[in-house]
Amino acid sequence: MSPALMRVLWVVVLVTAAQGAPLGTVTLQPVAAEPVPLEPVTPVPVPSEPVTAEPVRVDSGAEQNISIPINMEQQQQQQQQQVALDVDVMLTGELNPNHYPARRAAQVVLHHLNTRYGSPFWWGELRQVHKATSEALGDSGRKYSLEITLQDQISGTKEMCTAEVVFPGGPAGGPPQVTTSYKGNSEINTQAQEEALYNQYNTSQNLLSGHNLPDSYGHIDPGMEPFWHLGSVASSFVMLKESSENTLYNMAQVVNVTQLATENNQLRFNYDVLLHELVSQEIIHWKLLASWSPQEGVKASQMELLPKCHHCEPPQDH
Repeated sequence: MSPALMRVLWVVVLVTAAQGAPLGTVTLQPVAAEPVPLEPVTPVPVPSEPVTAEPVRVDSGAEQNISIPINMEQQQQQQQQQVALDVDVMLTGELNPNHYPARRAAQVVLHHLNTRYGSPFWWGELRQVHKATSEALGDSGRKYSLEITLQDQISGTKEMCTAEVVFPGGPAGGPPQVTTSYKGNSEINTQAQEEALYNQYNTSQNLLSGHNLPDSYGHIDPGMEPFWHLGSVASSFVMLKESSENTLYNMAQVVNVTQLATENNQLRFNYDVLLHELVSQEIIHWKLLASWSPQEGVKASQMELLPKCHHCEPPQDH
């Protein structure tokens, strides 16, 4: 029904009411609403292949980008490269003389000096690192420059010296190269003691043998101390050869020592020794053929790595 027709009907009702005539009943027909057709919704196709996320870059304002790689292997490689770079930066320049990198290089100097000057009556130990610097040499490796104090463990005398240690780089590697200002301690004269020991065991009909130097309590019989020192000096040949930037070797124990027949005026000994690698905390078993005379010094002509000793423990400090 239109609005105009509705107004006419209301006027008729009002006029009739005003004249007193009875009101009639007006019936309004319902108006049917016409349905509104709905258009079908077309579904959006979902891609069958996974969407590859692009690397997210965060601008810190200092021209520094942080990439989030998708490949985990690439991420690990990047992390390893970054760690190696950070370590390289930390090890360049002046080092803390009390920290591991400086003392590791100084320990290599000690092994070198023991192979040059060691005897049954001289065996050096590292007392202090006064100054240490490090320099990267590219593919050639890394060089450490040191100022250290050494002490003879037998006489107790101390002496300062400077040294340079080069750890070769590259896949070939090799033992560290050492140069030092140390020329031997002129205050120590052990010639008489060395001659007496040499003559005693060169002419003896009974070949020497011993084991566990020191024992589990750190004790060494005084008569066996020269052969503990001799075994420690001979072991320095192994420790020098095996040392790298990731190792720190100490002598732990002479398991067995057996004297062999003298040859070319050299006293000869078979040694089984335990070395303590402090970084990995491994006890490493080596067999050595050592020779010595006062004129020629200590030599280690044969060195053989023995199977890993699972039950071996370093003895108490001597």
